Amino acid sequence: MKHISILVPEGNNSLIDIIGTYKAFNRANKFLADAGKPPMFTIQLVSTLKNLTTDGGLFTITPNAGLDDVTKTNLIIIPAINWNFADSLAANADLLPWIIKHYKQGAEVASMCTGGLLLASTGLLKGRNCSTHWMAANAFRKLFPDVNLVIEKIITDEHGIYTSGGMLSYINLVLYLIEKYCDREMAIYCAKVLEVDIDRNSQSVFTMFLGLKDHQDEEILKAQLFIEKNVSEKISIEELATRFGVGRRNFDRRFMKATYNTPVEYLQRVKIEAAKKSLESSRKTINEIMYEVGYSDLKAFREVFKKITGLSPLDYRNKYNKEAVVM
Repeated sequence: MKHISILVPEGNNSLIDIIGTYKAFNRANKFLADAGKPPMFTIQLVSTLKNLTTDGGLFTITPNAGLDDVTKTNLIIIPAINWNFADSLAANADLLPWIIKHYKQGAEVASMCTGGLLLASTGLLKGRNCSTHWMAANAFRKLFPDVNLVIEKIITDEHGIYTSGGMLSYINLVLYLIEKYCDREMAIYCAKVLEVDIDRNSQSVFTMFLGLKDHQDEEILKAQLFIEKNVSEKISIEELATRFGVGRRNFDRRFMKATYNTPVEYLQRVKIEAAKKSLESSRKTINEIMYEVGYSDLKAFREVFKKITGLSPLDYRNKYNKEAVVM
Protein backbone atom coordinates (compact mmCIF):
# COMPACT_ATOMS: atom_id res chain seq x y z
CA MET A 1 0.00 0.00 0.00
CA LYS A 2 1.39 3.39 -1.06
CA HIS A 3 0.44 6.48 0.91
CA ILE A 4 0.00 9.57 -1.26
CA SER A 5 -0.08 13.06 0.21
CA ILE A 6 -1.62 15.61 -2.13
CA LEU A 7 -0.71 18.97 -0.70
CA VAL A 8 -3.30 21.75 -0.78
CA PRO A 9 -1.27 24.98 -0.69
CA GLU A 10 -2.63 28.21 0.72
CA GLY A 11 -3.71 30.91 -1.70
CA ASN A 12 -5.99 31.23 -4.68
CA ASN A 13 -4.58 28.15 -6.37
CA SER A 14 -5.69 25.75 -9.08
CA LEU A 15 -8.14 22.97 -8.26
CA ILE A 16 -7.73 21.01 -11.47
CA ASP A 17 -4.58 19.09 -10.66
CA ILE A 18 -5.67 18.43 -7.06
CA ILE A 19 -9.00 16.94 -8.07
CA GLY A 20 -7.64 15.22 -11.18
CA THR A 21 -4.80 13.58 -9.27
CA TYR A 22 -7.14 12.41 -6.51
CA LYS A 23 -9.55 10.89 -9.03
CA ALA A 24 -6.83 9.23 -11.10
CA PHE A 25 -5.28 7.37 -8.17
CA ASN A 26 -8.74 6.38 -6.95
CA ARG A 27 -9.52 5.11 -10.45
CA ALA A 28 -6.46 2.86 -10.19
CA ASN A 29 -7.81 1.51 -6.88
CA LYS A 30 -11.18 0.82 -8.54
CA PHE A 31 -9.44 -1.11 -11.31
CA LEU A 32 -7.88 -3.35 -8.66
CA ALA A 33 -11.16 -3.69 -6.77
CA ASP A 34 -12.96 -4.79 -9.93
CA ALA A 35 -10.30 -7.45 -10.35
CA GLY A 36 -10.83 -8.66 -6.76
CA LYS A 37 -7.52 -7.22 -5.58
CA PRO A 38 -6.75 -4.94 -2.62
CA PRO A 39 -6.21 -1.22 -3.28
CA MET A 40 -2.73 0.06 -4.03
CA PHE A 41 -3.10 3.64 -2.79
CA THR A 42 -4.20 5.52 0.29
CA ILE A 43 -4.77 9.12 -0.78
CA GLN A 44 -5.02 12.12 1.53
CA LEU A 45 -5.37 15.84 0.91
CA VAL A 46 -2.87 17.46 3.27
CA SER A 47 -2.70 21.11 4.33
CA THR A 48 -1.86 23.48 7.14
CA LEU A 49 -5.48 24.71 7.14
CA LYS A 50 -8.80 22.95 7.74
CA ASN A 51 -10.56 24.79 4.93
CA LEU A 52 -9.19 26.64 1.93
CA THR A 53 -11.05 28.70 -0.63
CA THR A 54 -10.10 29.42 -4.22
CA ASP A 55 -11.36 31.25 -7.29
CA GLY A 56 -12.49 34.25 -5.28
CA GLY A 57 -14.26 32.11 -2.69
CA LEU A 58 -16.23 30.18 -5.30
CA PHE A 59 -14.83 26.81 -4.19
CA THR A 60 -13.84 25.43 -0.80
CA ILE A 61 -11.47 22.52 -0.21
CA THR A 62 -11.58 20.54 3.02
CA PRO A 63 -8.30 18.60 3.45
CA ASN A 64 -8.57 15.41 5.47
CA ALA A 65 -5.14 15.63 7.12
CA GLY A 66 -2.84 18.22 8.63
CA LEU A 67 0.93 18.11 8.33
CA ASP A 68 1.30 16.59 11.79
CA ASP A 69 -1.23 13.88 10.96
CA VAL A 70 1.08 12.37 8.34
CA THR A 71 3.87 10.44 10.01
CA LYS A 72 4.87 8.38 6.96
CA THR A 73 4.14 8.94 3.27
CA ASN A 74 5.47 7.45 0.05
CA LEU A 75 4.67 10.22 -2.40
CA ILE A 76 4.11 13.95 -1.96
CA ILE A 77 2.23 15.74 -4.73
CA ILE A 78 2.77 19.50 -5.02
CA PRO A 79 0.05 21.01 -7.24
CA ALA A 80 0.24 24.32 -9.09
CA ILE A 81 0.47 27.47 -7.01
CA ASN A 82 -0.94 30.92 -7.68
CA TRP A 83 0.92 32.95 -10.30
CA ASN A 84 1.66 35.70 -7.78
CA PHE A 85 4.74 33.72 -6.94
CA ALA A 86 6.21 35.93 -4.22
CA ASP A 87 2.99 35.82 -2.19
CA SER A 88 2.38 32.12 -2.91
CA LEU A 89 5.86 31.06 -1.82
CA ALA A 90 5.67 33.19 1.33
CA ALA A 91 2.22 31.85 2.24
CA ASN A 92 3.38 28.25 1.93
CA ALA A 93 6.79 28.49 3.60
CA ASP A 94 5.59 26.15 6.39
CA LEU A 95 5.29 23.31 3.86
CA LEU A 96 8.98 23.37 2.96
CA PRO A 97 10.52 21.72 6.07
CA TRP A 98 7.75 19.11 6.00
CA ILE A 99 8.53 18.22 2.37
CA ILE A 100 12.27 18.09 3.08
CA LYS A 101 11.80 15.93 6.17
CA HIS A 102 9.69 13.32 4.40
CA TYR A 103 11.96 13.28 1.34
CA LYS A 104 14.92 12.54 3.60
CA GLN A 105 12.84 9.77 5.19
CA GLY A 106 12.33 8.13 1.79
CA ALA A 107 9.25 9.79 0.31
CA GLU A 108 9.25 10.72 -3.35
CA VAL A 109 8.13 14.21 -4.39
CA ALA A 110 6.28 15.30 -7.53
CA SER A 111 5.47 18.86 -8.58
CA MET A 112 2.91 19.94 -11.16
CA CYS A 113 3.03 23.06 -13.32
CA THR A 114 3.95 26.09 -11.17
CA GLY A 115 4.21 23.81 -8.15
CA GLY A 116 7.78 23.41 -9.38
CA LEU A 117 8.59 26.79 -7.86
CA LEU A 118 7.43 25.60 -4.43
CA LEU A 119 9.50 22.45 -4.85
CA ALA A 120 12.52 24.54 -5.91
CA SER A 121 12.12 26.59 -2.72
CA THR A 122 13.03 23.48 -0.71
CA GLY A 123 16.47 23.37 -2.30
CA LEU A 124 15.88 19.77 -3.42
CA LEU A 125 16.07 20.76 -7.09
CA LYS A 126 19.47 22.44 -6.89
CA GLY A 127 21.55 21.24 -9.83
CA ARG A 128 18.69 19.08 -11.12
CA ASN A 129 16.27 19.22 -14.01
CA CYS A 130 12.80 20.69 -13.58
CA SER A 131 9.86 21.38 -15.87
CA THR A 132 7.03 23.83 -15.32
CA HIS A 133 4.59 25.92 -17.33
CA TRP A 134 6.44 27.66 -20.15
CA MET A 135 4.83 30.98 -19.15
CA ALA A 136 6.52 30.72 -15.74
CA ALA A 137 9.98 30.02 -17.16
CA ASN A 138 11.40 33.54 -16.94
CA ALA A 139 10.22 34.07 -13.36
CA PHE A 140 11.49 30.62 -12.39
CA ARG A 141 14.97 31.24 -13.81
CA LYS A 142 15.29 34.54 -11.97
CA LEU A 143 14.23 33.02 -8.65
CA PHE A 144 16.12 29.73 -8.96
CA PRO A 145 19.14 30.10 -11.27
CA ASP A 146 20.73 26.98 -9.74
CA VAL A 147 17.97 24.74 -11.17
CA ASN A 148 18.22 23.39 -14.71
CA LEU A 149 14.88 24.36 -16.22
CA VAL A 150 13.82 22.14 -19.14
CA ILE A 151 10.46 23.53 -20.18
CA GLU A 152 10.36 21.37 -23.32
CA LYS A 153 9.87 18.31 -21.11
CA ILE A 154 6.47 17.04 -19.99
CA ILE A 155 8.08 14.99 -17.19
CA THR A 156 11.40 14.89 -15.38
CA ASP A 157 12.45 12.03 -13.10
CA GLU A 158 15.58 12.26 -10.96
CA HIS A 159 16.43 10.74 -7.58
CA GLY A 160 12.83 10.29 -6.48
CA ILE A 161 11.84 13.79 -7.58
CA TYR A 162 9.41 14.29 -10.45
CA THR A 163 8.20 17.46 -12.14
CA SER A 164 5.71 18.11 -14.93
CA GLY A 165 5.00 20.80 -17.48
CA GLY A 166 2.16 23.27 -17.53
CA MET A 167 -1.54 22.96 -16.78
CA LEU A 168 -3.03 19.64 -17.95
CA SER A 169 0.40 18.04 -18.30
CA TYR A 170 -0.08 16.98 -14.70
CA ILE A 171 -2.18 14.02 -15.83
CA ASN A 172 0.74 12.63 -17.85
CA LEU A 173 2.83 12.72 -14.70
CA VAL A 174 0.07 10.94 -12.76
CA LEU A 175 -0.11 8.21 -15.42
CA TYR A 176 3.68 7.91 -15.32
CA LEU A 177 3.56 7.42 -11.54
CA ILE A 178 0.71 4.93 -11.74
CA GLU A 179 2.72 2.88 -14.22
CA LYS A 180 5.79 3.08 -12.00
CA TYR A 181 3.95 2.03 -8.84
CA CYS A 182 1.61 -0.48 -10.51
CA ASP A 183 2.21 -1.52 -14.12
CA ARG A 184 1.67 -0.56 -17.76
CA GLU A 185 -1.74 -2.19 -17.90
CA MET A 186 -3.00 -0.02 -15.07
CA ALA A 187 -1.63 3.16 -16.65
CA ILE A 188 -3.24 2.35 -20.01
CA TYR A 189 -6.56 1.62 -18.32
CA CYS A 190 -6.52 4.96 -16.47
CA ALA A 191 -5.49 6.79 -19.65
CA LYS A 192 -8.42 5.26 -21.53
CA VAL A 193 -10.94 6.05 -18.79
CA LEU A 194 -9.65 9.63 -18.54
CA GLU A 195 -9.31 9.84 -22.35
CA VAL A 196 -5.76 11.14 -22.18
CA ASP A 197 -2.93 10.55 -24.65
CA ILE A 198 -0.38 8.52 -22.72
CA ASP A 199 3.38 8.93 -23.14
CA ARG A 200 3.45 12.56 -24.26
CA ASN A 201 7.02 13.67 -23.60
CA SER A 202 7.25 17.22 -24.94
CA GLN A 203 5.35 20.45 -24.44
CA SER A 204 7.40 22.33 -27.04
CA VAL A 205 4.48 22.53 -29.47
CA PHE A 206 2.52 24.59 -26.92
CA THR A 207 5.32 26.97 -26.00
CA MET A 208 5.18 30.61 -27.06
CA PHE A 209 8.56 32.32 -26.87
CA LEU A 210 8.58 35.22 -24.43
CA GLY A 211 12.04 36.76 -24.42
CA LEU A 212 13.09 37.88 -20.97
CA LYS A 213 13.42 41.68 -20.92
CA ASP A 214 13.19 42.34 -17.19
CA HIS A 215 16.91 42.86 -16.75
CA GLN A 216 19.30 45.80 -16.39
CA ASP A 217 21.54 45.36 -19.45
CA GLU A 218 20.50 48.19 -21.76
CA GLU A 219 22.67 47.17 -24.73
CA ILE A 220 21.32 43.61 -24.65
CA LEU A 221 17.76 44.91 -24.42
CA LYS A 222 18.38 47.07 -27.49
CA ALA A 223 19.76 44.02 -29.29
CA GLN A 224 16.65 42.00 -28.38
CA LEU A 225 14.35 44.71 -29.69
CA PHE A 226 16.40 45.01 -32.88
CA ILE A 227 16.07 41.26 -33.50
CA GLU A 228 12.32 41.34 -32.90
CA LYS A 229 11.78 44.34 -35.18
CA ASN A 230 13.84 42.86 -38.01
CA VAL A 231 12.56 39.30 -38.19
CA SER A 232 12.79 39.16 -41.98
CA GLU A 233 16.48 40.14 -42.02
CA LYS A 234 19.49 37.84 -41.98
CA ILE A 235 21.22 39.07 -38.86
CA SER A 236 24.86 38.29 -38.10
CA ILE A 237 25.61 38.02 -34.38
CA GLU A 238 29.02 39.60 -35.03
CA GLU A 239 27.36 42.59 -36.71
CA LEU A 240 24.79 42.76 -33.91
CA ALA A 241 27.52 42.96 -31.27
CA THR A 242 29.32 45.66 -33.26
CA ARG A 243 26.12 47.65 -33.73
CA PHE A 244 25.73 47.99 -29.96
CA GLY A 245 29.41 48.53 -29.22
CA VAL A 246 30.14 45.25 -27.44
CA GLY A 247 32.90 42.75 -28.21
CA ARG A 248 31.61 39.41 -29.54
CA ARG A 249 32.66 37.21 -26.61
CA ASN A 250 31.42 39.73 -24.08
CA PHE A 251 28.20 40.14 -26.05
CA ASP A 252 27.54 36.38 -25.96
CA ARG A 253 28.25 36.24 -22.22
CA ARG A 254 26.04 39.23 -21.39
CA PHE A 255 23.23 38.06 -23.67
CA MET A 256 23.13 34.64 -22.01
CA LYS A 257 23.25 36.16 -18.53
CA ALA A 258 20.39 38.58 -19.29
CA THR A 259 18.05 36.35 -21.33
CA TYR A 260 19.06 32.74 -20.53
CA ASN A 261 19.48 32.24 -24.28
CA THR A 262 22.53 32.58 -26.48
CA PRO A 263 22.15 35.25 -29.20
CA VAL A 264 21.79 32.52 -31.82
CA GLU A 265 19.07 30.73 -29.82
CA TYR A 266 17.23 34.00 -29.26
CA LEU A 267 17.38 34.88 -32.94
CA GLN A 268 16.11 31.43 -33.93
CA ARG A 269 13.27 31.47 -31.41
CA VAL A 270 12.07 34.92 -32.47
CA LYS A 271 12.06 33.89 -36.13
CA ILE A 272 10.33 30.57 -35.48
CA GLU A 273 7.71 32.27 -33.28
CA ALA A 274 6.92 34.61 -36.18
CA ALA A 275 6.73 31.63 -38.54
CA LYS A 276 4.37 29.80 -36.18
CA LYS A 277 1.95 32.73 -36.11
CA SER A 278 1.91 32.88 -39.90
CA LEU A 279 1.36 29.13 -40.16
CA GLU A 280 -1.56 29.39 -37.72
CA SER A 281 -3.35 32.23 -39.48
CA SER A 282 -2.39 32.50 -43.15
CA ARG A 283 -2.59 30.51 -46.37
CA LYS A 284 0.95 31.37 -47.39
CA THR A 285 3.21 28.56 -48.56
CA ILE A 286 5.96 27.18 -46.34
CA ASN A 287 8.52 28.76 -48.67
CA GLU A 288 6.87 32.18 -48.45
CA ILE A 289 6.85 32.04 -44.66
CA MET A 290 10.44 30.83 -44.60
CA TYR A 291 11.59 33.87 -46.62
CA GLU A 292 9.49 36.22 -44.47
CA VAL A 293 11.41 35.19 -41.34
CA GLY A 294 14.83 35.50 -42.94
CA TYR A 295 15.64 31.94 -44.00
CA SER A 296 16.63 30.95 -47.54
CA ASP A 297 17.48 27.29 -46.98
CA LEU A 298 14.33 25.14 -46.59
CA LYS A 299 16.23 22.23 -45.01
CA ALA A 300 17.79 24.50 -42.38
CA PHE A 301 14.42 26.17 -41.68
CA ARG A 302 12.70 22.83 -41.21
CA GLU A 303 15.44 21.56 -38.90
CA VAL A 304 15.34 24.63 -36.65
CA PHE A 305 11.52 24.67 -36.66
CA LYS A 306 11.30 21.01 -35.61
CA LYS A 307 14.03 21.42 -32.99
CA ILE A 308 12.08 24.22 -31.33
CA THR A 309 8.48 23.02 -31.75
CA GLY A 310 8.81 19.26 -32.07
CA LEU A 311 6.86 19.37 -35.36
CA SER A 312 7.65 20.07 -38.99
CA PRO A 313 6.22 23.33 -40.40
CA LEU A 314 3.61 21.37 -42.35
CA ASP A 315 2.55 19.29 -39.34
CA TYR A 316 2.33 22.45 -37.25
CA ARG A 317 0.10 24.11 -39.85
CA ASN A 318 -2.16 21.06 -40.07
CA LYS A 319 -2.49 21.03 -36.28
CA TYR A 320 -3.42 24.68 -35.78
CA ASN A 321 -4.81 26.07 -39.03
CA LYS A 322 -8.26 24.85 -40.05
CA GLU A 323 -7.94 26.71 -43.31
CA ALA A 324 -4.60 25.05 -44.05
CA VAL A 325 -3.75 24.47 -47.68
CA VAL A 326 -2.39 21.02 -48.46
CA MET A 327 1.20 21.74 -49.43
